[in-house]
Amino acid sequence: MHDEPSRKGALVVIDVQKAWIINNWGNRNNPQFEKNLKKLIEFSRDNGLEVIHVRHLSYNENSPFRENKKSFEFQDFAKPLENEKIITKRVNSAFIGTDLDVYCRMNGINRLFLAGITTDYCVSTTARMAGNLGFENYVIEDACYTFDRIGNDGKIIPAQIVHDVNIASLKDEFSKIITTDDFLKLFQLK
Repeated sequence: MHDEPSRKGALVVIDVQKAWIINNWGNRNNPQFEKNLKKLIEFSRDNGLEVIHVRHLSYNENSPFRENKKSFEFQDFAKPLENEKIITKRVNSAFIGTDLDVYCRMNGINRLFLAGITTDYCVSTTARMAGNLGFENYVIEDACYTFDRIGNDGKIIPAQIVHDVNIASLKDEFSKIITTDDFLKLFQLK
């Protein structure tokens, strides 16, 4: 893999938990998500790029994101290997109340490639904080998805529009926006 020591990267997989497929969250965008993310994870493992897994643990006892529920588990295609770092967060950002920042700095990781669920909540919040903390970060837009949202006026905002607007607000200000194919090309041996 072509990744200079001064620019060490990690794939950060955010909240790919069974709650999203067990519970009905409504209409979502990006039907290629699972295929793309699986490709990213496998490529990273095959090419020595660290994979960091983030999961959400809710304070709400009735939430599907609780440790004692099957819905808290990672989805089968995105299960961490024994040696891969797992970050458990309680809020939208993978940096708040976790050791992600310290772990990355202690391990010389200064480039983060972000993918996961949902674009407008945990992926966006993590990307914004990564940018503010000085990490070079990339949101892999076709390896994220979100759901329809209801606006303040009660109207449904389609998932694809929610996704697109959030990607546009991250672009260049907080993150670089790339696709799965861009990621694969970035790490191809020359």
